[in-house]
Amino acid sequence: MRLHYALDLKDDPGLIAEYERWHRPENVWPEVVDSLREAGVRDLEIFRTGNRLVLVLDVGDDYSAVRKAARDAANSRVQEWEALMWKFQQALPFAKPGEKWIAMQPIFSLRESLKIKRGA
Repeated sequence: MRLHYALDLKDDPGLIAEYERWHRPENVWPEVVDSLREAGVRDLEIFRTGNRLVLVLDVGDDYSAVRKAARDAANSRVQEWEALMWKFQQALPFAKPGEKWIAMQPIFSLRESLKIKRGA
C-alpha cells in the first residue's frame, strides 16, 4: 500500500538547504531509520517543490499509523529528531493544532481508469 502526506517547510532558502542536508543518507539518524523499518515501512521518499514537501510511504497491509505514532512518542531519539526537523517545518495552512504531516487523498489513478475502460 502506498500512502502520501504533505507538509511545508519554512520559506527560507538556508533552512531548506539545511533540511535537505539532514536528509542525505549519511546524515539521517540510524534510530529514525530503525523506527521506520520496525513500524513496517518498506520504503519512504520525500519530494520537494518550493517549500512544499510530499512524503511517500510504501507499507504492508498490517501497517498502522496509530501504532507508529505511539511507538515514536515513546522513542526519545525519534522525538529529538522530530523536534530538530520542526525547526525547518511549518504546518499546512489548514492543519489542525499539533498536526504536521497531513494525509493526502488520492483523486485519480490511471490504473483504475484503464480497468474501467477495459471492463476489467
